[in-house]
Amino acid sequence: MSGDDVLDTLENRLGRMHARQRLGIEKDHEAQIFGQGLNFFHIENLTYSHALIRTVLMLTGLYWKGLRNAGRVELRHNDIRLPGLPRAFDGFTILHLSDLHVEMSYEAMKRVPALLRETSYDISVLTGDYRAAAFGPFDAALAGVAQVRACLNGPVYGVLGNHDTIRMLPGLEAMGIRMLMNESETIERAGEVLHLVGIDDAHFYRMDNIEKATADIPHDQFSILLSHTPEIYRQAAHAGFDLLLSGHTHGGQVCLPGGIAITLDSHLPRSLGSGAWKYHGMIGYTATGTGSSVVPVRFNCPPEITLHHLQSAA
Repeated sequence: MSGDDVLDTLENRLGRMHARQRLGIEKDHEAQIFGQGLNFFHIENLTYSHALIRTVLMLTGLYWKGLRNAGRVELRHNDIRLPGLPRAFDGFTILHLSDLHVEMSYEAMKRVPALLRETSYDISVLTGDYRAAAFGPFDAALAGVAQVRACLNGPVYGVLGNHDTIRMLPGLEAMGIRMLMNESETIERAGEVLHLVGIDDAHFYRMDNIEKATADIPHDQFSILLSHTPEIYRQAAHAGFDLLLSGHTHGGQVCLPGGIAITLDSHLPRSLGSGAWKYHGMIGYTATGTGSSVVPVRFNCPPEITLHHLQSAA
C-alpha cells in the first residue's frame, strides 16, 4: 500500500486530525533516543545498546538463563471485586495480553498457544507493543500477531503501544481485532452494559484523548479503560473509570531478587509498576507482559498472560 493509500485509509478510519498527527509525530521522532514522550531517554531506540547488553550477559553466563526465563510464560488469575459492576457481568472474564514484541520473543510465543488452549474467557484485550523494534518494518510483527490472534476465541479488542506505528492499524483490524483509538465499545449482557474504552499511546506519542473516548458514555455507567501504559492512572481515575488494564513496564523485566525492578521505564509510583493496585476509587492492573523488549531475557520477573475475573462487590 502506497503512502497516499495508507493516509487515506487512516483518515477514513480515524479522522484527518488523528491520522495526520500520529503519522507526523512518528516521522519526526522515529529512532529518537533523547526527548519526546514522558521519558527523556529511550533505550529501545538505541540499537547498539541491545548488542552490548546481550554481550555482557553472555560474558557473565546469564544470557541463556534469562532466555529460558523469558519463555516461561505464566497464566495468572486476577480476581477483582468491583462495587459498580452490573450484576449481569458477575463472573465476566477478560483475557489480557500485553507487550508481545513478537519478533523478539520467540520462546514466549511458542508457549502462548498452549496456554490459550487451557483458558476460558468472555473477551480478550491486547494492550499494545506488538512489535519488537520501535521503528522500521512491521510485516513480521503483524505475521506474529496473526498467529496469536488465531488462538483467541470471541471478541478481541486492542490498543497501540509506543513500539507500534499507526500504519499497523489496518492489518490488526483485518485480523478481527477491534482497535480502540480513543474510542469506546459497549458490551451488553442480560440487558445490562459495561463500556470498554481504549486510548492511543500515552507514553511516547502522547496521542491519548480520554475526553474523546468517553464522549458517548453516561458518567454513572461502569467503564474499563485499556491503555498501553499505566502512566495515565491519574487522568483515568479522575475521569471516573472503574478499572484500568495496562502493560508497558514489563514489571521491570530484569529485576533484583524479590521482583524489585531496576527500572520501569515509566513515570509512576513503583506500587503501580506490576500486578494489581488501586488509586482513589479505581482498580488497576499492570501486566508484566507476555514478551520481552530490548533483549529477550527476564530475571525475577516472569512473563504472563492474565485472566481477570470480574466479581460484583454488592
